[in-house]
Amino acid sequence: MTVTQRRGRRIMMSQDELNAFLAEQRTCRVATVAADGRPHISPLWFCWDGAALWLYSLTHSRRWAELRRDPRIAVVVDDGHDYGELRGVELAGAAVPVGEEPRTGVSCPELDTPERMFAAKYFGLDAMPHDGRHAWLRLDPEAIRSWDFRKMPRG
Repeated sequence: MTVTQRRGRRIMMSQDELNAFLAEQRTCRVATVAADGRPHISPLWFCWDGAALWLYSLTHSRRWAELRRDPRIAVVVDDGHDYGELRGVELAGAAVPVGEEPRTGVSCPELDTPERMFAAKYFGLDAMPHDGRHAWLRLDPEAIRSWDFRKMPRG
């Protein structure tokens, strides 16, 4: 993972701040590339394990089809209402499918941690419920940019 941020270093999140922020936020916006080159943006639930962003996507979706054709992806997670409260993270790289497509619960040790985290975060459960319509995508970010406007000097 590369932090490519040059500007705004004063307001970028530390690794601990970034980890806490991504753990508490519930919805990200995923940008994929359509066949004609246009961006396609859609909301999605996610979990962050400290190194990779895990996305649980419908396999019969425009997002899934676009990522199968072109795995490049950018994801934004942000929060805040007033200008001085704005904070967020942008992660970019290639999305990699992990496990069966669609997921029905066949053993996949690589998914043990993200499924446990996701089930607790979104369903309040210890184990992941599988519906046979979703599958996992892993984003090992090639670039991460973050901002926290609460760090800006007031005056």
